[in-house]
Amino acid sequence: MASAELQGKYQKLAQEYSKLRAQNQVLKKGVVDEQANSAALKEQLKMRDQSLRKLQQEMDSLTFRNLQLARRVELLQDELSLSEPRGKKNKKSGESSSQLSQEQKSVFDEDLQKKIEENERLHIQFFEADEQHKHVEAELRSRLSALETEAAQHQAVVDGLTRKYMETIEKLQNDKAKLEVKSQTLEKEAKECRLRTEECQLQLKHLHEDLSSRLEDSLSIINEKVPFNDTKYNQYNALNVPLHNRRHQLKMRDIAGQALAFVQDLVTALLNFHTYTEQRIQIFPVDSAIDTISPLNQKFSQYLHENASYVRPLEEGMLHLFESITEDTVTVLETTVKMKTFSEHLTSYVCFLRKILPYQLKSLEEECESSLCTSALRARNLELSQDMKKMTAVFEKLQTYMALLALPSTEPDGLLRTNYSSVLTNVGAALHGFHDIMKDISKHYSQKTTIEHELPTATQKLITTNDCILSSVVALTNGAGKIASFFGNNVDYFIMSLSYGPKATSGFISPLSAECMLQYKKKAAAYMKALRKPIRESVPYEEALANRRILLSSTESREGLAQQVQQSLEKISKLEQEKEHWMLEAQLAKIKLEKENQRIADKLKNASSGQVAGLAQDSAAVAPTTAGQEEFAAKAASEPMQSTSLIGILTRTSDSEVPDVESREDLIKNHYMARIVELTSQLQLADSKSVHFYAECRALSKRLALAEKSKESLTEEMKMASQNISRLQDELTTTKRSYEDQLSMMSDHLCSMNETLSKQREEIDTLKMASKGNSKKNKSR
Repeated sequence: MASAELQGKYQKLAQEYSKLRAQNQVLKKGVVDEQANSAALKEQLKMRDQSLRKLQQEMDSLTFRNLQLARRVELLQDELSLSEPRGKKNKKSGESSSQLSQEQKSVFDEDLQKKIEENERLHIQFFEADEQHKHVEAELRSRLSALETEAAQHQAVVDGLTRKYMETIEKLQNDKAKLEVKSQTLEKEAKECRLRTEECQLQLKHLHEDLSSRLEDSLSIINEKVPFNDTKYNQYNALNVPLHNRRHQLKMRDIAGQALAFVQDLVTALLNFHTYTEQRIQIFPVDSAIDTISPLNQKFSQYLHENASYVRPLEEGMLHLFESITEDTVTVLETTVKMKTFSEHLTSYVCFLRKILPYQLKSLEEECESSLCTSALRARNLELSQDMKKMTAVFEKLQTYMALLALPSTEPDGLLRTNYSSVLTNVGAALHGFHDIMKDISKHYSQKTTIEHELPTATQKLITTNDCILSSVVALTNGAGKIASFFGNNVDYFIMSLSYGPKATSGFISPLSAECMLQYKKKAAAYMKALRKPIRESVPYEEALANRRILLSSTESREGLAQQVQQSLEKISKLEQEKEHWMLEAQLAKIKLEKENQRIADKLKNASSGQVAGLAQDSAAVAPTTAGQEEFAAKAASEPMQSTSLIGILTRTSDSEVPDVESREDLIKNHYMARIVELTSQLQLADSKSVHFYAECRALSKRLALAEKSKESLTEEMKMASQNISRLQDELTTTKRSYEDQLSMMSDHLCSMNETLSKQREEIDTLKMASKGNSKKNKSR
């Protein structure tokens, strides 16, 4: 699959690359065409330049000829001016000169006429050439603007293609890196899969051999031992105990618990709705505390007062149904016998709704007929009457479907097994319909309460009652929505769980067979319990886990544990030696204490009553030197005197009473023993801490060694990764260079095109300047 995906991606990339190459060829062709057009324009400009030069030469020759003619005319005028004074002197000569002058004038006139005609013709030619030049200049300008726009468009296309090329390059590089990583992972997975397939093939081979041997054994046992086949009749198959699905039972119990909570909320909302409706009837439109209400409302109120006897059993029936679903049962429609009781309670509540519906409609009509009722309030009452009819119809539909669902547990022939799923889906649709109707009731009743609160005769009692009814209606709406969504979410599970039974195809034949199956199931469970042998006492699971964690964290070996045991044995021997030493010390101290006590007793016998305090002080001074810190008491003669020492508090007695030597010895002995025990416990605690610290140090050293090994492996991986990164960077640089070369070639072509266009613009500007200069000269002439 991975190789196919890679091939598909490479094919897509190849197609895109071919498309880009085709576009590049088109652009190259366009650039070549523009170059050809620019060459043609250059040739045309050259031709125009040649024609302009010819015209310029002609103009220069004409101007030179005109100058010659002007000079000749000036000379002729000078000659005429010189010839006029001579004519006055000589008339003859004047006549001859006049004749000559007339002939000359006629010749001059003819020459002038010819020159004028030639000048006109030249002016016409010049004007036509100027017009043609202007026309050519306009065409060239329009063509230049078109070429500039085309060049800008080509430049934009080239820029877009370069950006696209760069994006495709980056995308291809990223895809390449991803594909390389993916190919490596796929190769690893392929190797692992090959190993797994080999292992699976070996396991399959062993299993096949094992199963074939078992099949042969079981077939031989069946042929030899089984006299008949008991799976032929469905009636007997229904008595077989199915496999116990504890997860299914726990989920069914959880779902039943959720349904019980929703039904309890719904029952509370229904009780509040009927109770507050009863209170409202006694307040509006006539207050029962002031005036008597109508007999219809009295009867309606009496019926509503009985709502708890019809609504409470719904909660009780659902509670019994929830209690019947346990972990040990098999919960299907054939075994839920308590569904019948819930259906009966729902039927009784539907009968109650049918009984109060006419009174409710008549009560709303009576409200409409009262003088306080406005047109808007009358419209709301009519809508509420229609909603109450729909609500009763929905409860009747629900009661019908619940009765159908209760049939398999009592009458198996009453409902076919193929119709179970359709009945459950219809129950979900009915619950959604109930939610929609309750939303309409809530909306219409809120509108009605707002209108009633605006009435001038609305009392505080009516307002609070209406608010309570509205809150109960909102609670009903929320409860109906929760039940509808809950049933809609679990209807698929209900339909799927219908196949849970002795056989998925047929199921239970009758409720009696289901009951017998449950009895057999209990007997089988009791038999299995009797067969179960008592388990020997072992370490608790949590303690074993804790010990295992300690062992794993410490990572102790056999040698380390043996060393710890040897060290602990040595410490135990040392402690025993110390114990013997302290026992000897305690015996010596005991002997000294007995001697001292004997001396004190002798002194007490011989001494007077005034010397008791000094003896007590002496004994108190001796006691701390021999024992330590404890308490022992002695009673004094007249009143108890107490003195504090390092051992404890000593009480003294009178002359008649002797101190209790044995109790004092016991106290000192207990003190020393307690002290020894405390010291030994502290020593053991210190030893255990040292052992624990030693084990932790060993574990940390091992972890350090493992960390160093992992560090070395990670450094090698880093080297490999750096090599791969350098290789990829080299590939990236090569690809960048190739694309940069292509872009540089394209930029060179564009630069050449820009140069040609700039040259054409310069030539056009020179032509413009030349044409302007010619036009100025012609105007001056």
